Amino acid sequence: ADQFVIDSCATSREEIGNPPHRGTVNKLREMGIPVVPHQARQITWSDYTNFDYIIGMDSANIRNLHRMLKGDPDKKISKLLDYTSRKGEDIADPWYTGNFDATYRDVKEGCEALLDECLLHL
Repeated sequence: ADQFVIDSCATSREEIGNPPHRGTVNKLREMGIPVVPHQARQITWSDYTNFDYIIGMDSANIRNLHRMLKGDPDKKISKLLDYTSRKGEDIADPWYTGNFDATYRDVKEGCEALLDECLLHL
């Protein structure tokens, strides 16, 4: 855990300052995952320079990230499922679908594959 710094940022301004969605909080608690205090904030160029990976959940996030982060000069931007056999697929936003179970499964799959990728580079 001391080898990683992980953060979450938005590519839009709609939820800035808000805590995680209650459906997300409920799903995390159901799975026994601690919920830490967090408020939505928008990604900045400083984030780009400070992080090795910039991960988006869907095609809209990726488009916004490229626009906001000068076209990704260091090739840090990717979709989370790009680290799995489902390369290129989007993770559905449960804000719209209401399906927090499916989103959880997809995010878990992507995070496990991303962790494997990161461990290769330690």
